[in-house]
Amino acid sequence: MSEFDPRLLTAELNEAQREAVTAPPSHRLVLAGAGSGKTRVLTHRIAWLVAAEDVSPHSILAVTFTNKAAAEMRGRIEALLDIPVRSLWVGTFHGIAHRMLRLHWKDAGLAQNFQILDADDQVRQVKRVLRGLDMPEDRWPPKTVAGWINKQKEDALRPEDFSDSGDIAQRALVRAYSAYQRTCDDNGLVDFAELLLRAFELLRDNADLRAHYHQRFRHILVDEFQDTNTLQYRWLRLVAGEQGIVFCVGDDDQSVYSWRGAKVENMTKLQRDYSDLEVIRLEQNYRSTSVILNAANTLIAHNAERMGKNLWTDAGEGELIQVYTAFNDLDEADFVVGRIAAESAKGRAYTEMAILYRTSAQSRVLEERLVQQRIPYRIYGGLRFFERMEIRDTLAWMRLLSNRDDDTAFERALGTPPRGVGATSLEKLRAAARDAGTSLWAASSQAESVIGRTAGKLRAFCQLIEQLAGESRSTPLSKMIERVIEVAGLREHYRKEKGEAGQARLDNLDELVSAAKAFEGDDVVLEDLDPLTAFLTHAALEAGEQQAGEGSDCVHLMTLHAAKGLEFPLVFLVGVEEGLFPHQRAVNEGSLEEERRLCYVGITRAREQLYITHAEARRTHGVENLCAPSRFLRELPSEGMHELRPRAGVVRPRLAGRFADSYASSAPSRPLISDAPPPQTGLYLGARVRHARFGEGTVTAFDGEGERARVEVAFADSGSKWLIASMARLEPL
Repeated sequence: MSEFDPRLLTAELNEAQREAVTAPPSHRLVLAGAGSGKTRVLTHRIAWLVAAEDVSPHSILAVTFTNKAAAEMRGRIEALLDIPVRSLWVGTFHGIAHRMLRLHWKDAGLAQNFQILDADDQVRQVKRVLRGLDMPEDRWPPKTVAGWINKQKEDALRPEDFSDSGDIAQRALVRAYSAYQRTCDDNGLVDFAELLLRAFELLRDNADLRAHYHQRFRHILVDEFQDTNTLQYRWLRLVAGEQGIVFCVGDDDQSVYSWRGAKVENMTKLQRDYSDLEVIRLEQNYRSTSVILNAANTLIAHNAERMGKNLWTDAGEGELIQVYTAFNDLDEADFVVGRIAAESAKGRAYTEMAILYRTSAQSRVLEERLVQQRIPYRIYGGLRFFERMEIRDTLAWMRLLSNRDDDTAFERALGTPPRGVGATSLEKLRAAARDAGTSLWAASSQAESVIGRTAGKLRAFCQLIEQLAGESRSTPLSKMIERVIEVAGLREHYRKEKGEAGQARLDNLDELVSAAKAFEGDDVVLEDLDPLTAFLTHAALEAGEQQAGEGSDCVHLMTLHAAKGLEFPLVFLVGVEEGLFPHQRAVNEGSLEEERRLCYVGITRAREQLYITHAEARRTHGVENLCAPSRFLRELPSEGMHELRPRAGVVRPRLAGRFADSYASSAPSRPLISDAPPPQTGLYLGARVRHARFGEGTVTAFDGEGERARVEVAFADSGSKWLIASMARLEPL
């Protein structure tokens, strides 16, 4: 290494950063707030250890979560020290574990040339195992089983660690786990979860190797520590041993991945495990204005389980946060897209603007308006609405109702959800169709002679299609899509996919029904097409629209989870309503604090200007529900907010919290909430009712008269909802 003055490393650091970087070697946890320069601190710390503390680069282990972050870390270290970093142990958890297993494959019980299974390959492997165990896919979806196996590995559990508790489902899953792992071992295959578990077991069960790495790695540095799971924490503790010095950087206020297994409590656990641990707080923010940071600080202070810090900046006050109350989700989208167009007209690049939302289903209406205004956009980390798997699955069923000879739709609908017609039978059916020059549907009429035993299942599928096609001739489009989703078993199929991903798919199915409902009321007519064909044409054209290419000037759309780590001059945070954000499922599961952290993440993505929007009514599952402003809005400081009033003359629903009075002046005919039921509803105060989606609940209030009469129902599982009485189809109990 060339001559180097270590003091140069600290010249550009603020006081707190300098304290963290130059502290004498000992256990430390750096609480690094949003935009406070945590990556800079971590890389400068490594450079300081080498240049000022005379630590060998080869005695340093630095771990992060993504390949991009690891590459950035290596690049910065190389630039700071002017040394090659290829031989340094700097990488992701899985990358470091993989490197360790390649070096010690024999001790780890692996084949020397073991192969890594990616997520898709793992699901296919599980699928083959389930077939061999006679575990049908409709009851044991391979993706769900693979997820369960990964979860056990992340908790360091092997099949033999389970005792038979009499739970039949668990017994079957353990049997699948055992057979899957046996197959992987026999074929020299290692999935991602296995990489870390096998590396953990390698050190846990081999004292000599453990001693070797204790001697080798004297300094263990971890980025994004708040995102570590149970196994990652145990592995780090095992690598560090009694002699290793840990230096962890993280932010408990940005821990939003519990559904992936992240344990924010690892931050307090670290303090317990290392009694001499020093905590350093990085609170100076280099990203946002004071107004934005004050809002973020005030909001997150409502969380009880946090270590505490207060972001500040010397960048100036900045503009007030603009809060817009939309009439409904369409008005919300019009407002956002209108502001984007206005900003663009003033010279702001599209790429400086981002729209953030809680669920991916919210993107549909926004996409539609952006396309109409010819504003280029890109879904960050996701697909356009009509390209999403669950939407394409549903539309395949609808296409088959419209045209039985659509072979692509036939295969997709037959396979999702699985109906017991396997790949071999399908290939025979394809061959029969080719030989006869007909469609798969036509070839199905000869199923008994073509595919034998599974012909009955194919015949049942065809009969279901005919039944639904008959119903579609007299059923409104949105109701028909809703019916297909339920009868085909699509909702139940996707409900088996647990966590955020499964919930997002269910939300998208609901949004498809809402899209169809909106399409029914659209004045646009595509020639003389029937409603189903017209809607399918609309969906195909929407899916065919290309997103803006990566790196081009376009508006960014993304979920709040995908936004973590990014920043934009102008941010629109949309759909800030009770039940949507915070999401009702998270509230029911006791995850309100994580939802608040997610809101904190959203607010701190904005550098210069932040808009927050919420709608008074939002169409969900084809039904227009009245919405209350999110509790998060009421937790923001009023002095930093400017409430934008929509045009007057709209009847408004009951509002709660500090926003209610401010809307009164622009709502000349606000309804009165009463206990008197609207006529002809058959409902009464306190009545027990059932809703097809929200389940059972109790009637708590009524509002309005005639077709727009509304009823408030407190549902046991979904919270309080305002529904339009004539459309909600409430069943008295």
